Amino acid sequence: MIKGKTQGFSLKKFTAAVIGVGGLGCNIATHLAGAGIGRLLLFDFDKISETNLNRQFLYTKDSIGEDKVFEAKKRLEEYSETVCKAYNIKITENNIPEELKTADIIFLAADNLEARKALTEFSEENKIPLVFGGIDGFYGKTYLYIPNITPCPECAGIIEGGKTKSNISAAAGIIGSLQAALGIQYLLTKDISLGGKITVYDSDTFSSLKIISSPKCKTCKNIQRKKDLDD
Repeated sequence: MIKGKTQGFSLKKFTAAVIGVGGLGCNIATHLAGAGIGRLLLFDFDKISETNLNRQFLYTKDSIGEDKVFEAKKRLEEYSETVCKAYNIKITENNIPEELKTADIIFLAADNLEARKALTEFSEENKIPLVFGGIDGFYGKTYLYIPNITPCPECAGIIEGGKTKSNISAAAGIIGSLQAALGIQYLLTKDISLGGKITVYDSDTFSSLKIISSPKCKTCKNIQRKKDLDD
């Protein structure tokens, strides 16, 4: 109730899924819980290590060796009324829990290429918006994919994952916060203009790149047809 009065909006009726509770995921989940999201579905299969602590602020030195997803759930529920469900699993094409279909939006904060491809297909099939994010040093980017409306992640060139050369806490904070803000805005407004463009952060500069789908892309063929009809 207090959050609604402070913010001027309520997210209580929504369910969000966060895939990966590392540097980006800790920021996304914290901002969603702080904004009063009704339910959070948290997914990760990794354990906490000392090298995580510079940017994954939901964990402490006492958490080293524990499962990330259960520690994140515990910390988030300590200060929030959000209902959190934790899944200690690795997302693959053949290993996506049925409950993920209940999400109103999915935040992708994992660098695992297999998971990114599997969740892109899942998003397409179930018509659930997907918010991408990635960082490397002082560089980062976000992208909101709305199935059948915006160019697919493949056309946007954002589906690729991989280990980064360096993980800067401030960059994780900026990109994770942008992902959360983008997702919250879309949940509240359903404004499709929020999707279809990559927001790039490079050291101290932000830029926005509008994506145009490839005419050869099978995933985006429905978008092409709709554009032809609109024209």
